[in-house]
Parts: sequence; structure tokens; C-alpha cells
Amino acid sequence: MAVAMISISLTQDYCSFKWGLPNGFLRKQILTETSTTAKLKFSCPPTLEASFKKTAIYVLSPNKSSPSVMMPELLDGWNDEYGGVIINPESLPMSANAFASAVQASLFNWKMKGKKGVWLKILKEQADLVPIAIQEGFNFHHAQPGYVMLTYWIPSGPCMLPDSPSHHIGIGAFVINDKRECPCSCSGVWKLPTGYINKSEDIFSGAIREVKEETGIETTFLKMVAFRHAHKVAFEQSDLLFVCMLKPLSSEIIIDEKEIQSAKWMALDEFIEQPYYEDDHLSNKIIDICIAAHEDNYSGFTGHQLNSKLDGRLSYLYCNHVN
Repeated sequence: MAVAMISISLTQDYCSFKWGLPNGFLRKQILTETSTTAKLKFSCPPTLEASFKKTAIYVLSPNKSSPSVMMPELLDGWNDEYGGVIINPESLPMSANAFASAVQASLFNWKMKGKKGVWLKILKEQADLVPIAIQEGFNFHHAQPGYVMLTYWIPSGPCMLPDSPSHHIGIGAFVINDKRECPCSCSGVWKLPTGYINKSEDIFSGAIREVKEETGIETTFLKMVAFRHAHKVAFEQSDLLFVCMLKPLSSEIIIDEKEIQSAKWMALDEFIEQPYYEDDHLSNKIIDICIAAHEDNYSGFTGHQLNSKLDGRLSYLYCNHVN
């Protein structure tokens, strides 16, 4: 039977251990604890997997001549649909030492079970755990207000987890009245209301909101007439811009001077003849399409709310009518 060896350095408030194994195996150095108990994280080498199945913590007390074994707890989580694991962020150990031990033990356990991708959400108040997770092999995936998401790919070979969100979704709103006037806002140049979709907001709802915010005009959605796909835009992300046609329900211009310089109803011909748009082929094409839709020479896509069996949720499908 293999005999393990311990080297000990002990001061009043600090214990550090090294755990040696035969055949040249030397495992990780251990952690600061109290003067009465020192904990050693022991990661079992592959050749000894039959003897040790988990990362262990060895505890040495001044009154004992040999260490006792403590198995660290595994991280709490659930299986995803793709053979991976989603870690419960509410149950992460707050102690750096306990978190590191639990990560090592859990990764080993999931590897033995044939798991693939691991998703680790670390909340803002747990930010001290981020560098520990990175040190254990996790990579950044994406961040949102309140948390950062990290991932770990267990199998050898290229990581098959999906990339982080890569697109912004924006809208351009075309509103025209019976006088062939459009409500336009001014931020250096007169333009149609545009903006980005808010989180969990439908495209048509975002178009109605942007017109209201920039001009004060109430509208209702008619149809989506076109969209543009561009790359390397804001923050090096790709960009989808959906052009929506809306019907005005009010006429009074009301603006928030903190956001918009000015707004007004503007004749369509006057809008198109602005120097800014003279050589803008994209904007000219969009206006042509919107005018054709207004004159019933272009159908566009209307929104249909449907249920999907894939996720069990209602969503909007934008499509043309089928004859």
C-alpha cells in the first residue's frame, strides 16, 4: 500500500501543508486556517482514481498523529438538455477555500459522469469567487447587470457551447399621415424614430415606444417592411435593424428636451431631400419600400401571435399572408 508523506509549517495563525505521493506525484499546496486545524486539498492523480474518487480535505489536529479525511461538498446544480450542468448560483460557498474545493470535486465528479458543458453564474455579491473560478479553468461567457456567466468545457477537443449573445436588435419606425408627412426627431439631422429593443420587448412594441419617446405621437403597428443585418457595429457586435410601418393615432408633437433636440411633422419630400440622405442608398431604399407599403404596392410582414411547442411560449411570427 502506498504511504503518503506530509510536510508541515505551523505558526500561531497559519498552517501550510504539502501532500506528497509516491512515484513523483505532488499535489496542491494548502490553505490558511486556524492554529488548531489545518486543511489540505488533495486532488487524486489519474493513476489513483480507483482509490480516491473525489477531492479530499485532510485535517491535522495537534492532538492527532495522522490526518483524517473530509470529503468536500459538491456544488448544487441541475442537468441541462445538452448533457451539461447548470450550477445553482444561490448555493455557492462564500468561503474562497470551500468554493475552490467544491469546484475541483464537482468537476471531477461531472467528468466521471460524462458531463460536457458547465454553466456557472456568479452574482454581483459573489464577485470575489470569479478569479478562483478562472484559476480552476472556467472562461468568461457574458455579463449582465448583477452577474457574470462563466463556462467550463469538460471533454477534450473544441468547446461546443454556444457563443455569448452577439447581436443588438434595433428598430426604425416609419409613420405617415394623410398629408404625406412623417414625425421626425432631430439630433443634428432630421431622422425617423430609431432605437434599440428593450429586454423582453417585442419588435412592434419597441417601434411604438420609440415613436412615443422621440415625438410624443401615439401609433399602432401595421407591418414590418424590411430589415438590415450589419456586423462590427456597437461594441464590435452585429446589428439587426427592423423597419416597421405604423399608423398615427395622434398628431400633437411632445418631446423630452433632455433626450431630443427637436421634433416635428415633416413633408416626406423635404425629408428625402436632406443632404445627409442624398447619397445614402440604404435609407433611400427603405423610404421607397415604406412609400410603396403606404400606397398598398408592397405587402410587408404582419405579426401573428402563436404558441411554440419547442418552449411552450407565445411569440410573434412576422410573415406575409399565404393565398
